[in-house]
Amino acid sequence: MSERKVPVLVPHAEREAGPGEAPNVVRPLEKAGVVRRASPVAWVALLIVYVFWGGTYLGMRVGDETIPPLVLAATRFVIAGAVMFPVALRNAASAARAKGQAGRYWPRRSEWLGCVIVGILLVGANAAVCVGETTVPSGLAALLIATVPLWLLGIDAAVNRARLGLAQAAGLAIGLAGVGLLSGLGGGQGGVSASGVAIILCAAASWATGTIASRRVPTPASPALTSAMELLIGGVFSLVLAAASGEFGHFRLSAVSDRSWLALAYLVVGGSIVAFSAYVIAVRMLPTATVATYAYVNPVIAVLLGTLILNERVTSGMLAGGVLIVGAVVLVVRRSPPAH
Repeated sequence: MSERKVPVLVPHAEREAGPGEAPNVVRPLEKAGVVRRASPVAWVALLIVYVFWGGTYLGMRVGDETIPPLVLAATRFVIAGAVMFPVALRNAASAARAKGQAGRYWPRRSEWLGCVIVGILLVGANAAVCVGETTVPSGLAALLIATVPLWLLGIDAAVNRARLGLAQAAGLAIGLAGVGLLSGLGGGQGGVSASGVAIILCAAASWATGTIASRRVPTPASPALTSAMELLIGGVFSLVLAAASGEFGHFRLSAVSDRSWLALAYLVVGGSIVAFSAYVIAVRMLPTATVATYAYVNPVIAVLLGTLILNERVTSGMLAGGVLIVGAVVLVVRRSPPAH
């Protein structure tokens, strides 16, 4: 998972992770009848989000080959957060001064606490995906994570007692059937474990919970600063988990393959920094529903990359379950009002 959140079914718009992987860009109201022609830059940015975030599942699978999963996740997010934080803090300070706010800018304690909650839920979900992908093919993992919009809808209905429309209810039912098919693959055959499937489904639920929580807790007004803080906090949390699980005890830098180093570099630069920046551009210049298409394009990209590069086998059950889940997400996303 990349540092991202699904911007349509969430009670807020994007501020990615992860993950996604994660910005929280608050979009101005898209007025009906007012259509602004998007520049080619916006479409290129969306294409980058499609490919780079879709490729993070491949990156995690390759990185897991010689880097313990929690160490991989922690390293990725700490580096990305450390790179982004000073830049985002400087820009936030400049924005504060432009508004006439004197003094040195620094996030408030309540904002740090909010980022702790959301960062652990979101970045922790990405770390869980790394763990799950040690026994689950990258394409299957991406299809399971594609259920995030369905989790969002279900949690929102349960917590806020939101009424579901016919299309949304149908989407949940179809998605549940798809999850059932994919979960049935976790029987230990072909290197796929039931525990790995369960871990990734829990990661999807954690991502959805973190996305909803991010609307309810105080965070900095700057989307980039919020994301950087969440990445740093989530990365440190993953480091603690790695230490507690004993991963550092059997981790040797000399044993890391060139493939895994390249995968880590891709996850840090491509999956976190480049794709994050592209997402911010896309979400500011394109309609929310258009940007939300990454929710069902990413798993398709992930399956294709896993098949072409890692020779992962796409079974009929995986194909059927994937079609049901992606179809359910399309139905739910397209029938849900944009969040602003």
